[in-house]
Amino acid sequence: MKQLKRNIAIVCGGDSSEHDVSLRSAQGLYSFFDKKRYDVYIVDIKGQDWHVELPDGTTARIDRNDFSFVENGKARLFDYAYITIHGTPGENGILQGYFDLIGLPYSTSGVLVEAITFDKFVLNQYLRGYGVSVADSLLIRQGYEQLVSDDEIEQRIGMPCFVKPAADGSSFGVTKVKNKDQLAPAIRKAMMESPEIMVEQYLEGTEITVGIYKTREKTVVFPITEVVTQNEFFDYDAKYNGQVQEITPARISEDIARRAREITSHIYDILHCNGIIRIDYIISPEGKISMLEVNTTPGMTPTSFIPQQVRAAGLEMSDVLAEIVENQF
Repeated sequence: MKQLKRNIAIVCGGDSSEHDVSLRSAQGLYSFFDKKRYDVYIVDIKGQDWHVELPDGTTARIDRNDFSFVENGKARLFDYAYITIHGTPGENGILQGYFDLIGLPYSTSGVLVEAITFDKFVLNQYLRGYGVSVADSLLIRQGYEQLVSDDEIEQRIGMPCFVKPAADGSSFGVTKVKNKDQLAPAIRKAMMESPEIMVEQYLEGTEITVGIYKTREKTVVFPITEVVTQNEFFDYDAKYNGQVQEITPARISEDIARRAREITSHIYDILHCNGIIRIDYIISPEGKISMLEVNTTPGMTPTSFIPQQVRAAGLEMSDVLAEIVENQF
């Protein structure tokens, strides 16, 4: 008897500034999936408009009651959702809650983990309790800006520092602040992206990023990438417009590489993650490794970090994706 293919939804789009970046990741994932093994569809979500791209170039509406769609007059259900939305609702637990309700397996971590990792300030406080090194930071909420003075920021966090949305990605709304006079406009800019913003200590050093996934059988930590940019920091242009050097494997000692892999595996377990995640770090000149961010839906264009690291490991993206999907069944 012929085995039926699983129907895979690559869920992209979303309602944040990263909508178009997500569409590029979806195209990358579509190219990576093994079409002999899976029937793969791209599902674009934006606000109330949920639709699936069909092989004939048309689109069909997604029925949100069960995430089904109609193709050639027949209703089709998905077996699995590969979420590649960067930002809300796919990176903050909202979409995960919906998939939990309808019983559809998905590629990311669960609701609580996504909510925690999406809020950078909350994540830092949580992981600090487990001994993970993170930069010192302050939280400022919209409407309560007066509770934290510029002087307090300068004295506690120091200059330079970063002002960034507490819950967002892709470096939208992020400013490297060099003196106290730049704080107010930086805070206004960040609050255009998020009602809660974080003022974070600047850490000097080498930036690296480490990809990892785990299944019931094994742990796979990919070769580490070193991130070198001439920009003030790893901003949107550095990430998506090529203003960066991405060196894999990173030019770091084996001892630091080993410790970075161990910390990455430890954080994966602390958070009880699922699927591929990517964790960014700063290595100080003295060799201290501090976590910057946990990315639970990392970019998946052919030039993104994870596909680069998979190639450097001598693996095939199609095999990695198949392992992640089948681990849910």
